[in-house]
This record gives sequence, structure tokens and C-alpha cells, in this order.
Amino acid sequence: MTQRLYYNNSAMHEFDSVVEEVASPSAEQSRPAVILRETAFYPTSGGQVHDTGWLTLEGAERLRVVEVADAEDGRILHYLEAPPKLPIAGATVHGSIDSDRRRDHMQQHSGQHVLSAAFVELYQMPTVSFHMGEDNCSIDLATPAVSSEQIVGAEKRANQIVYENRPVGIRYVTRAEAEQLGLRKLPPGGRDELRLVDFADFDLTACGGTHVSASGEIGSIFLRKSEKVRQGTRVEFVCGDRAVRMARRDYSALTEAAALFSAKLWDVPEQIRKNGEETKLLRKQKDDALDQMAELMASAALHERPMTSGRKVIVRMFSDRDINFAKLFAQKVTRSATPAIALVASTADSAGIVFAQTPASGSDTKSGAADMGALLKQVLSSVGGRGGGSRDFAQGGIPAGCTVNVEKLLREAAGTIG
Repeated sequence: MTQRLYYNNSAMHEFDSVVEEVASPSAEQSRPAVILRETAFYPTSGGQVHDTGWLTLEGAERLRVVEVADAEDGRILHYLEAPPKLPIAGATVHGSIDSDRRRDHMQQHSGQHVLSAAFVELYQMPTVSFHMGEDNCSIDLATPAVSSEQIVGAEKRANQIVYENRPVGIRYVTRAEAEQLGLRKLPPGGRDELRLVDFADFDLTACGGTHVSASGEIGSIFLRKSEKVRQGTRVEFVCGDRAVRMARRDYSALTEAAALFSAKLWDVPEQIRKNGEETKLLRKQKDDALDQMAELMASAALHERPMTSGRKVIVRMFSDRDINFAKLFAQKVTRSATPAIALVASTADSAGIVFAQTPASGSDTKSGAADMGALLKQVLSSVGGRGGGSRDFAQGGIPAGCTVNVEKLLREAAGTIG
């Protein structure tokens, strides 16, 4: 079992050790791994992600540690970038932790303890899980919903604890002792000795992660959003340096948005609302204009086309209008007072075809009635297209890259209608 130096000193970034075993790359794991007698590298566990850093051999060769993981037997695996040669068992090494990454993880994990305790103290909402990502962290609370007022309240209380710079201690107790101490969360059974992280007079819980030595080192705790998840409500947050980076990123985005609107920062939400309303109005005006245009074009086409066998057959191809407009035009043609068939296509994007006819009314079953679905399938099968529909309306498409003359295709289809 690897001795875990970070248990008693989370601020340790440098250490010396001895290689106990080297695992070469395999089919299951493409990277080599080193197992040390003791280590300050933290392996991924308990919601906290692993450390990275370097192992320096006696000959000054520096090996990059890219991932750290727990083995089932209690040993810690240090996965390496593929080095030119692997160290050997018994070799002495000097370990160096990526201090910026370690400090970030300490701030996030410590902030999570304080935040989780604040939600319990104020609203009796226990944390059921914790996740640390590259940019954001989150806790899942055992509650169906969290109000915006509760978000603000928990954030305020958590930051009060940060500003008070309360000492954070580490101690070890038996499970029986832990059961009498009123821990915020007692882990499942299995270990006789528990490592407790104690934020003085505020939070006491069992945890194996790396933590700050005083709450002020967290810097600040900023809650970003909440959302419903399967096991309750997820609250996203950032702490310390991450909070500063996120605030800077958000401020830069808001400043740019304000410049685009020629407005002050605090006026951006109202400008967005106004723009949204204007966009809805413009979209409605556009839809109305397209509807009127389709109506006029359909009326003109019906007026110009002579009646054949008690109906008018309108053939039209649009190269500058999308398939939605082609469909609208076909609907206008076939919903007029004049019985009609519309064979319409659009080549504005990918070629699309719409076949429609005025539905038969009552017992009208003229021998000359066509089947639009069957006709479309017949036409598209000749060019490898796909589509279908009912007797009165069908829609389909022609494969991209097909060089077929779409207008000729429509004319040929019209020729099959008696």
C-alpha cells in the first residue's frame, strides 16, 4: 500500500521516494505506470480529479506524470507520458506536483465542503455527490428545487466562512468515534479509521481529499447556476482563482455585448429583451409577407394555366426559395376554389420536391384523380431520391450531387397526369 503524504500535508509539492514497481504499457493500458513507496500525488477519487507533475530520476531524467489513479489494493499508479526508457524498481525519484493545479483543486474541494455545509445549515439540503471539472464544479443536492433566494443565501453564508479565515484541521478517528461527532456526512462502512476534515465550528466530515489550511485560502465562492437532475438539484460553482477567471470572462463577454448594443452593461438584458421582441415581430412580418407572396403567385399561376380534364396542373421550380416556400405555394394552389395539381420544386439548398392536389370532396371520385404519393415515388426512384406521402400531398428530396434536371423531372411527371 502506498503511503499518502498528502493526507497530512496538502501543501506538500515536493518529495523523495523509491520506485517499488513499474507497469509497462499493455493492451488494456497504453501508458506505463510507476508505483512509489510514498507519494504526494493525489489520485482521482471522491469527486476530486488527480494531480499532475513530474518524477525526476537519479540521472536527472524528468518523466511527466499525466494521470494518477488508485489501485484496488491501495497502491497509487502514476501514469507517465511514454518516456524513452522506464525507471527500474529500487530507483530513487524526486516528485514535483503541479502546484497551480494542486492549489486550484484545494480551493474547489474546500469550497465544496463550506458550500455543502451552508446548504445544510440554512435549508437542510444535504449534498449527495460532488464533481470537479476542468472549468466548473458542482454538487447535487437532495432536494427537488432550489430557489434563486436560496442560491444567494447559501453563497453569502459560505463566503462569510471564507472571510472569517477559520482554521481547517485534519484528524483521524475510529468509525465508532465518528458516529458520535455529528459529521455532516458519514461514509459507508468498510474502514475502521476515518480521516476527518474540520472547518472550525462549521463543518466536520470524512474526506480523503486535499484541502486548504484556513478557509480564507479558498478566496471566494461563486454560484453560477442550478438545474434539475435525476437525484435532485445540481448547483454549479467555482472558487478562488477560477471565480476570478470566470468573472473576467463573463465581464468581457458582457462588455462586448454592451458595445454591440451601444448600451451600459446593466442595460444589456433589457436590450436583449427588446431585440427579441423586435425579432419576433420581424419574423411574423416576414411570414405574413411570404404568405401573401405565395398567395399572389399561386393566383397568377392558376389564372395563366388553362383547365385540363376539370383541373389545372401547375408546374413550378424555385431556385431562390427554400422548400418551405415551395410547400406553401403548393398549398395555396391546391386550396383555392379551382381544382388543381401542384408539382413544385426548390433547388435553393438541396433539391426538394412537393406534389399536391386539391382533395376530392364528398363522393367525387373522378377517374382522372391522381395519387401524389405514388407519383412522387415513381419520379424519385428514377434518380435515387426518397420521399412519400398521401394521395393528396407528398414530399421528398433528391440526393446531393445528383445532376438531374429538376424542371424536366417535373414536366415529365406532369405528362403522366391524364
